[in-house]
Amino acid sequence: MTEELMLTGCIKNNATAQEALYNRFSPRMLGVCYRFAKNREDAEDMLQEGFIKVFTQIHQYRNEGALEGWIRRIIVHTCINILKKNKKFSDSVDIIHANSVHVREEIIPSIMQAKQVVECIRTLPIGYRTVLNLYAIEGFSHKEIAGMLDIEESTSRSQYTRAKAMLEEILIKKKIIQKQQKKTTLFGAVSPG
Repeated sequence: MTEELMLTGCIKNNATAQEALYNRFSPRMLGVCYRFAKNREDAEDMLQEGFIKVFTQIHQYRNEGALEGWIRRIIVHTCINILKKNKKFSDSVDIIHANSVHVREEIIPSIMQAKQVVECIRTLPIGYRTVLNLYAIEGFSHKEIAGMLDIEESTSRSQYTRAKAMLEEILIKKKIIQKQQKKTTLFGAVSPG
């Protein structure tokens, strides 16, 4: 089924079109949910709630940009709303050595290790994991994140810095990466060091 037919059908609440849309986009959107959730069950719940919103808001899609991007934004906002509703975002950990070490993308050489990195990200405290996902992976600014999560912009920046440091420690401990002499960031350029 073409994207246009799926859209037309979904606007008319056609179950076949909704199923086609879900089948096409749900595997990638589950990956998005999985990064925010603590476990697969929570991710699947986020996905289901997100697609309910997609289907109820599909008439608002204006063919401006990719349909997948529009769906992704709804899924991300659904994940954030679920975390906020459950007050899970407020759970955070203070890391004294937040600026200590950083990870470099080039030192994650394989797809298998990339999967391990995602698993390690999921072990971060919810606040760290959420900000890391929103900033480094989804591309939101700290100002946008602050608005979404009802936190200060400086809190978003600090959570991101702490998340990167904690993630590197986990990756080193699990021997996914090795500690480097030259400090660089997993999601950015060389930092002073």
